[in-house]
Parts: sequence; C-alpha cells; structure tokens
Amino acid sequence: MKKIVLLFTALLLALPVKVKADEGMWFLMFIERLNQRDMQKMGLQLTAEEIYSINNHSLKDAIVQFDGGCTAEIISDQGLVLTNHHCGYDKIAALSTPEDDILTNGFWAKDKSSERPANGLSVRFFVRMDDVTKRILSVVNDKMTEAEREKAINQEISKIQKENDGDGKYTVSVKSFFQGNEYYYFVYEDFNDVRLVGTPPNSIGKYGGDTDNWEWPRHTGDFSLFRVYADRNGKPAEFSTDNLPLKPKHFLPVSIAGIKEGDFSMILGYPGRTNRWMPAQGVEQNIKYAYPAWVEGSKVGMDVMKKHMNESDAVRLNYASKYAGVANYWKNRQGMIDALTQHKTVEVKTANEKEFQKWANKKKNKAKYGNVITDINAYYAATNLKARHDNYLMTMLRTSNMAAIPYRLMGGINAYDSFDAAKKEDFKAYIAEVYSGQNEALEKEMLAKQLELYATKANEYAIAPYVAQIQKEYHGDFAKYVNEAFSKSIFANQATLDAFLANPSSVNIANDPLLKLSSSIMEHYRAKSDDLVVLEDKYQKAYRLFVDGLRQSNPNKKYYPDANSTLRLTYGTVRDLPRGNKVNDADENWYTTLKGTIAKHKAGDEEFENPQRLIDLYNAKDYGPYADKDGTLHVNFLTDHDITGGNSGSPVLNGKGELIGLAFDGNIEAMAGDVIFDPELQRTINVDIRYVLFVIDKFADAKHIVDEMVIVTE
Repeated sequence: MKKIVLLFTALLLALPVKVKADEGMWFLMFIERLNQRDMQKMGLQLTAEEIYSINNHSLKDAIVQFDGGCTAEIISDQGLVLTNHHCGYDKIAALSTPEDDILTNGFWAKDKSSERPANGLSVRFFVRMDDVTKRILSVVNDKMTEAEREKAINQEISKIQKENDGDGKYTVSVKSFFQGNEYYYFVYEDFNDVRLVGTPPNSIGKYGGDTDNWEWPRHTGDFSLFRVYADRNGKPAEFSTDNLPLKPKHFLPVSIAGIKEGDFSMILGYPGRTNRWMPAQGVEQNIKYAYPAWVEGSKVGMDVMKKHMNESDAVRLNYASKYAGVANYWKNRQGMIDALTQHKTVEVKTANEKEFQKWANKKKNKAKYGNVITDINAYYAATNLKARHDNYLMTMLRTSNMAAIPYRLMGGINAYDSFDAAKKEDFKAYIAEVYSGQNEALEKEMLAKQLELYATKANEYAIAPYVAQIQKEYHGDFAKYVNEAFSKSIFANQATLDAFLANPSSVNIANDPLLKLSSSIMEHYRAKSDDLVVLEDKYQKAYRLFVDGLRQSNPNKKYYPDANSTLRLTYGTVRDLPRGNKVNDADENWYTTLKGTIAKHKAGDEEFENPQRLIDLYNAKDYGPYADKDGTLHVNFLTDHDITGGNSGSPVLNGKGELIGLAFDGNIEAMAGDVIFDPELQRTINVDIRYVLFVIDKFADAKHIVDEMVIVTE
C-alpha cells in the first residue's frame, strides 16, 4: 500500500496540473471553457456568466480584496463587509486602547453613526480582466537579456495601464503568469472609506491562539464586520461624514439551511502566492537554508514581543498585530519544512526534471531547452548560503522596527530643508505614524537579540560590514552597543527626531549610529554582486523556459497559474479529514460544534478561556435558528478547496452562490500546499456562517446587523 501511495504522489507532483476537481486556482474569465461542466456535475447551479460578467452583475462583484492582503465579501445591500477576525486584527487593535479594549472585549456598532473609521483600510473591487500575452510578448525577443526584456515589458505595461484606467478612475494591474509566459491585465476600483461594524472578542475571534493555528479540529469564530462607504454618487471617496453606505452591484445571500458532507462548494478569493512550478533545488533551498532561518529568527522576535506584551496592556495592543503575523508564518514555515520533507518533494521533483531533460534533449528541443535544468541548479547552488543569510536579515527587518526606520526616514530628512511648510507638517505626521505605539525597551531588546542571532548564524555568507564591525568592537555584546546607540541617536524615538528637525544643523547625521546600522543592513540586503546578476539573468530565463517546456511537452492538460493576489475560483466539496489521533467533539470529522469549544475551556488561559455568556448560551442550548438539524451548533467545517494565504476571509459558497461559510485556515497535514497539492489531505478550515450569525445575534445581541442580510432558510 505504501508503494502505491508513493507512486500516486510521484505522479501527482510530476506536473502542477489538474488532477481532481478540487485542485486548481482558476481565472474567472475561463470558467466556462475549463471548469463549468465539472462544477455542474458536482452541484453548481449557476452559469459561468452568473459568476463572472463584465456587463451584468455577478458573483465577482460581491468579492473584494481586503486591506491588500485578505479577501472579503459584501453581504448586504448597504455595503456590509464580512472577513476574518485576523484580517481585521491590526485595524481592530489600532482602534483599541487600554480604556476601550475592543480587541479583547469585542465591539458592535448600535447604528451606522457609531461605526468606527478604520484609518488606512481600503477594499478593492474587481471590474474586469483581459489577456494581453500576444501584445506584451511581441515587444521582446530571444536575443534580449532578462533586464532588457523586463524594461521592454514594463514600457508596454505602462501603456496598457494608461489605456484602461478610465482617466484615473480605476487601478490597472498587469501581471505575469506561468513565469512570464502569459500576461493579463486586471482593472480594479478602490474604496478608502471603510468602517468597523462589529468584531467578536478575541476569545472568540482568535480562540485557540497559536496552539490551534493550522490545526484540526478547530473552534474559532474567525470573523469581523466592516462597511464600505462612498460619496453621494456611489463613487470612491476619502472618509467624510457626508459619505453614504455603498450600494453594491451584487451582494451574497446567506444560507442557514445547513450543509452535509459531499455537498458542492466553491471559494472566490485573492490567493497570495503559490510556487507549484518551483524546481527541485528551489524546494531544497527552502527546506535546508531559507525556512530554518526564518523559523529561528521569528521565534526570537516572538519571544521578545511576548515578554514585553505580558507586562503592559498598551504594549500588548500596540504589538498584537505584528506578533500575530510573525507567529502565523513561524508555524507555517516549520510546517512547510516538515511537510515537504515528509512528501519527499525534492526527490519527486528531481525525478520529474530528469524526465523533462529527456524531452529537452530531443533534437527539436535541445537548442531552446537543453540547458534549462543546468542553469536553474547552478543558481540555487550558488545562492544557498545567501538564502540563509537573507532570511535571518529579513526576520530582523520584520520584527525590529529600528533595523529599518532610520533608513526609511533618511530621504525625507535630507530633503527637509527644501520642503514648504505644508510638506514639513506632512513629514512630521509621517514620523509620528512611524513611531506610533513603539516601545523603546522592547525595540532595544529586539534589535540586540536579532543582531546577535544574525551575526552568529548568518556568517557563512558575508554579513553586513557595520554589523561585523560592531561584533568585533563590542566583543559580541550587542546589548551594550544598542544601549549606547539609542543614547546617541536622533532616531531613538519621536521626541529626539522632532528635536533634530527643529535644529537640523545641530548634529552631523552621517555619524548617527542607528542610521549607520540601518543603512548597512538595508544596503547589504539589497546588494548584488556582478556574478549574482549574471546568475539571476540565466536563472530567470531558464525558469521561464522550464515552465514553457513543461506545458509544451503536455499540451492537452488543463493548467492553472501560480497564485499572485489575483481573483481566483477554487471548487470542491465539504469533506472530512482522516481522524488520526486527534479527538473531535462531532459525530463526523468534517465539522466541530460549540460542545467542543466549551470542552476546551481553560479559565485564565488567553487562548482557551471562553466568555461566560458563550458558556451560558451553550448550557441553555439557546442557539436560535442557527442550530443544525442534529440539534448542535456547528462552529467550523472542512472543505477540500485549493487555497493559500490571501484567501483568508474568502466566502465559501454553495451551488446557488449562497454564503455558507468563511475560509480562514489550512491544515498542518497539508502545509506543503503552496508547493504541492495533496488530494487526500489538503483541506480548508472554515467558519460555519450559522456560527457567525449566532455570535452576532445571540451572543452580542446585535440582530440589527443580521437583519440587513438576505437569509435563506432552505
């Protein structure tokens, strides 16, 4: 049996092609040609035109990209937006104070006038897309270097963007697919007045915390509610009390009829990044060099943040979003290492590349494809140590504000004297934003710990010269250096920087220790030797030809491109997960119930303490109309959709296009999903929409929000 499984896995990983109906992240404009028949056999009751239409309202008009990195959906005719709690987390935290801690306690606007503006938050509506492959590839040729090719393509992209932006009305993005073998443009409309409507307390929205993250079974009410506002003509506008709730072209009806295993379902969303076409040695580099450094650097950062967050509510709120983001990817990257190793992905892809090489060596193919694998492998061999180095440096930049802030501010400081009065005020406001919520004690310890880790673990590749100098002069005592640097630097905090701007000639900024450190780090991170530039040029061309060759060698297959934050559809079924050794409270392992939530309760535990009201509602079995036919309240459920980061907040829809759930996570068993698709283990973890409505209505007593929605009962 084991040999059969390994053989099947080898065949699966040989090419990133559509193996089953539930694999693939598909363009909406090709649904009719590639997917509609399969979907209808499984239970889809809509036409392709009802999913994606340029001229008529369709499902795509209810799906938005949320805050640049998540997905959300419109669920009422008054612009009500549903997304994950973790997608709105940073905005909820920013709206919280120790005196009004809505992150911990929750928030529900009693009416539209009490909704809270979320500064900097925007949602993006997808208008249309089109294929411009022939046009773009017509401006390049095989004699060009990759740099020359990129320049010519970017010039053509600029023309396409200008032609389609509606005189500035729309945002136009032209993106590469299949590693530069195809190009499409996407037209979007952005709305910047978005306000918080409701959020459950952290004890529901983040129930299970880091312990349950990526795990099944789950019991998390991972949702939050916002509202999109527009001007009186329904057009995008900056925040104004005169703005009105958006009247959307389409919104999703909400089904509380219930679901069962095997039901057809689909997800529309903005998956961020997959690497299904990644060569074997790229996977090897990640497993052995890049990801271990990422994991270690993230853990150092998390430990420092947690220490200071536990000492102060203000620090906890100010760093909550950063900590959550670092913790999420810390667990993700370790899971990737484990899953890719367990699946023997490197070995399988290597075998696949040997088969590709046989095809490439054929007389008609050799000139174009013969050296592809050699050039790819040469690049990875030359950059393994750099990948480790860069990931230690990258996690420093992700966790330590002071590693990057001086470098970021330097351009404005150098030009400050030439600014007019208004621009000076704008720059001061930007500085205030950069330093907002920053805790100096935390930042000192963070910078010292990350410098020590970087200097001792990344030194197989040349570390940043100034860091090496500090290590030598201070005998490795980076805490001592950091304390001295903060005492002498104008960048130590907002007050010292404001004082400098009041009298810029008082300090020779070129000698500022934190600026010298930040500049050394950033310049070293971005530096490329001449040899590396040549290697990268050959690699980019080889990777493009590799993907092209794979498709040419199997022209009858249906291919989907890697995710790149463009709107995609994935479909499959409600489906269980082999139980293994994990215990679930439900009769079957495709869903969980409130019984399991309460069973996990631990008084005083920040991850597993339930609100008393939730416990009381469970004890009374007061579920309202949201109980399942079996009498329980379903909390989370599983589907076999193909998703990744960026799909967080995506709607889970039934065959009628009605909302049945909200995607929020994947499972640890299939953590390698960004690189391979495992049809047996890959699952999406979703919040049952009935639990969302239960929390809003019964727990929060905010039924006026539910009343906005169109509720379908059968």
